[in-house]
Amino acid sequence: MQVTTIGFDIAKCAFQVHGADRQGRAVLKRKLARSKVLVFFANLPPCLVGLEACGGAHFWARQLTRLGHEVRLIAPQYVKPYVKTNKHDAADAEAICEAVQRPGMRFVAIKDEHQQSMLLLHRIRDRLVAERTAGINAIRGHMTEFGMVTAKGQAGLVELRSIIADPDDARLTPLARELLTLAVAHLRSLEEKIVDLDRQVGRLAREDANCRRLSEIPGVGPIVATGVLATAGDLRLFDSGRSFAAWLGLTPRQHSTGGKQRLLGISKRGDGYLRRQIMHGARSIVSLARGREGKLWSWLNALLARRPFNTVVAALANKLARVMWALLVRDEPYRAAV
Repeated sequence: MQVTTIGFDIAKCAFQVHGADRQGRAVLKRKLARSKVLVFFANLPPCLVGLEACGGAHFWARQLTRLGHEVRLIAPQYVKPYVKTNKHDAADAEAICEAVQRPGMRFVAIKDEHQQSMLLLHRIRDRLVAERTAGINAIRGHMTEFGMVTAKGQAGLVELRSIIADPDDARLTPLARELLTLAVAHLRSLEEKIVDLDRQVGRLAREDANCRRLSEIPGVGPIVATGVLATAGDLRLFDSGRSFAAWLGLTPRQHSTGGKQRLLGISKRGDGYLRRQIMHGARSIVSLARGREGKLWSWLNALLARRPFNTVVAALANKLARVMWALLVRDEPYRAAV
């Protein structure tokens, strides 16, 4: 029997293969070491290969595609319903093989090396920003123990830094000042690294035509533009702008039954980092809306008159996602509504 479909369960060292023929009957079950994977697939005729979209999946998808196979990535939550009885590698591979054959299955776009590199830039920057926030909170907390509390924001932090840097300020002991100086130096190093990464993000956004087009949208800057292209990839995989917004978790959750619709808050599915950045961009626009004139501003002010601020932010974020989808899929420049 010829193998036509393969469920490929990947890991660090042990890989499980489950192959089926055209009738869906299992004809191949094998466990592979990492060093044997490419040799095994190179000796197979072109197959439909399914993988869970997890760590390393995009790398293996590119490798198998180069060998002539048709590779499709599936979100893990869509594979889970097909796992029979207990969970183990062989059951996972069989479930992937079953799921990839479903005509209504949704698949994940395979990222190339450039997309993954751009996404890595975002991930490391996000990690450094979180570390910077933790460092600021630590300095504030330590200074509180010595009775020094300042205002929120950058001004308060500058005041604390000046106290730490002043050797004549007797409110800090010599040991405390030495340790806090070390914490401030680490914080300054983080800030310099974040600024350097921001420059790289800006350079990537200027070099890419799609990023330049997205950056013309109000509330969409280099971070959001490069983040969309790195995370979502080809937006033509989404049927509509609403599908893209739903993928980002910016549409309402639904709990309906018996013909009665019940809409809840936004679903918050998908990539939390990208959704957060789009929400930040939308929040910056909504905060400037009051008193402004124009179609967008009139729409925002009408919403603000009857809905809470954060609800309006979510509504604008949804709209921004739809606009970004339309610009990239239709290959058009942004035209501001008057």
